[in-house]
This record gives sequence, C-alpha cells and structure tokens, in this order.
Amino acid sequence: MFIDSHCHLDRLHLEPYQGQLDMALHAAREQGVQHFLTVCVDLADVPTLIAIAEANSDISLSVGVHPSDVAPIDEVTVAQLCDLAKHPKVVAIGETGLDYYYHPELAAGQQQSFISHILASNQSGKPLIVHTRDARADTIALLREHKAQRGVLHCFTEDWDTAKAALDLGFYISLSGIVSFANAKDLKEVAKKIPLDRLLIETDSPYLAPVPYRGKKNEPRYLPAVAQAVADIKGLSLAEIAAITTRNFGQLFGVLV
Repeated sequence: MFIDSHCHLDRLHLEPYQGQLDMALHAAREQGVQHFLTVCVDLADVPTLIAIAEANSDISLSVGVHPSDVAPIDEVTVAQLCDLAKHPKVVAIGETGLDYYYHPELAAGQQQSFISHILASNQSGKPLIVHTRDARADTIALLREHKAQRGVLHCFTEDWDTAKAALDLGFYISLSGIVSFANAKDLKEVAKKIPLDRLLIETDSPYLAPVPYRGKKNEPRYLPAVAQAVADIKGLSLAEIAAITTRNFGQLFGVLV
C-alpha cells in the first residue's frame, strides 16, 4: 500500500473520469494508494481542498502559498497560516519555498513568504512542505536561520550537498516521477544515499508523470511506478518501499494509516 505524500487533487485532469474526482481517487485506490496529501498552492483554494478532504477519510491537506504564486502585495501572514492550520484535516504548512527559475526578480518577496511559512510551521507544530528550484543555497540558509523544526523537501531534484543539509536539519526527502526518467542520472545517485528512514514518495500530480506514463497528465494512480523506480535504485522490493515510505509519512505528518 502506498501514500501519495504530495499531489494537487484540485488540479487533476479529470477528462478520463467524466470530470469526477471520485473516479480518479477510486482508480488510485485500486492501485494500492491508501492515502493522499493534497497540497495547497494558493490560499484561495483552501475551501475547495477542505471540502475534498472532509468528503474522504483518506485525504489530508496542507495550507500555504507556492513561491511562484507569491504576490507583490497581500503577503501571507504567520497568523493567517496558523489559523488555517487549526483545521483537523490540515497536517502541513506549504507548499512554500523558493523558485528563482522563472522570476528571479521576485526573490525578495518569495523569501519573506518562505520565512512566514517557516515561522507558522514552528508555531503550529505542523511540518513544512518545501519547494526549491534554482535556489538551493538560499533555501537551506533560510531554513537554518529561522530554525525550521521539521518538514520535507518535495519533488527533490537537487544535489547531494543540498539533500545532506536538509537531512541534517531533520528534514525528509520526497522523490517524484522524475527519479524514473532515463536522463535523471545525478538524481538517481542522490536517491541511493537518502536514508530509508527519511524517504517519501509522491506524484506531484498532475505534473511529472513517471515512466512509463511520461508525457501524460499525471495522477495518483501512477504512484506505484514512482515506488518501483525507487525500489530499483535502492535494491529493495516494491513492498518494502511501500512499507518504509508509509511509515515515514506517518512519523512526519502524524497521520495513522
């Protein structure tokens, strides 16, 4: 049985399911996915995510603002995040972080938002979900400076030094379908070194479908392909990776499955 530790259920492409999220969830459950963490990227989406989670006992959610969605004004506050995190279905703060790939000129605003999320995570006791792209040094520096207590670097694609720095801070590392790509040789080498007790898996659906579904719209039912890629890299069975990552998810997010 598998846990999708990072997906965007409100953004799935539901055309194959007659527009019905329940059908997509059923397809994932049929493939052994037993829990879903649907991740917030914009606070305007929180009511929709809460409704999805409240309608399904096997769905949890996070609250946060993706760095690419950080606005020059109306910045998110620590109090706002902590208040939203009080909902019993909310198990994490994020996704937050830094992404300089498209808009490096927005770095200052992203950093301030990231700091607010770190502080909200520390105050609420809910772990932090971190996105980092072309910003590895600043990401680790802010986590250290503001004493981030626990969390995960999701959809990890960085180098071993970044992974080691995050692990030293007590963070987990989550691998997505990217680890299955033939050209992801460096990431596969990093994956070999990630301690088993800090490892998570995710789809990040609807993005980044794993091999053999690469090029398609991603969805949670493809999670076993991610798990198989990780199992092959680690020299373990699919069942072992499923059990390890399920246990790790429970330890980080406090969700009993």
